[in-house]
Parts: sequence; C-alpha cells; structure tokens
Amino acid sequence: MRIIRPNFQQFMEQPRIIENSPLARLARLKLGAPNVAMVLGRSIHLSGVSREEFLRDPFWVAHEMEHIRQFEQYGRLGFLVRYLRDWARYGYYNIPFEVAAREAAERNAALYAQGRPLPGSAERHPTPKAG
Repeated sequence: MRIIRPNFQQFMEQPRIIENSPLARLARLKLGAPNVAMVLGRSIHLSGVSREEFLRDPFWVAHEMEHIRQFEQYGRLGFLVRYLRDWARYGYYNIPFEVAAREAAERNAALYAQGRPLPGSAERHPTPKAG
C-alpha cells in the first residue's frame, strides 16, 4: 500500500465553502443523510449543516480535504468518473476514495483541530453507509 502524505502547503490554502448547495442537497437526498459535505474541485458544498458546524469537526474537515487532494491528483473528470464507477461497483461506503478519506480523517484530524481537543466519536459527523 502506498502512503500518501498530505501536501502541507494545501492546508494553508482555504477551500471555498458553499452553504445550502443544491448539489450537496441532491447528494444528501440520495444518501438519506441529515447533512452532507461534498467536494467539487477546491470547493466544499454543504447541505443540512452550516459552515461553522462543519468546521467544528476536524475529522470531517480532514475527510473533505482528502477529497480535495484526490481531485487535484486525478483531475475533475478523472475523479468523478472513478467515483461514480466505484459507487456503482462497491456501494458508497466502499468507494476507494471514501475509504481513503476516512483513513485521512483519522490520520490528519489534529491538523484541523485548531488547538482544540479532538471530539469523541459521539460528537463526530457520522459517515453515511447508504448505497
């Protein structure tokens, strides 16, 4: 397994955060989730959650930042084609990009905690398991 180290310069560049995104709303409805964050390029689209709520969960932020890294690695079309193909093959929870983002969240959450203690599992955003 190849370990991909985060690009620390990327942590200095703030992604654009879009609240009440119609695209994230569609994803939220598809997943049956109460709230969703999704990445397109360097933008994080939110539905059912405010910017402040999202930023309070460093695991969730680290997860979405990994998707930004993936977008940068594979390009918009390459990422989207792989993501949708793998969703059809494996179901949402087992998409390799999602597996990698969950691993990155565990590995990198402290980078986004802004000096606060990491939240316990009860305070973290739950990962949708729907297909």
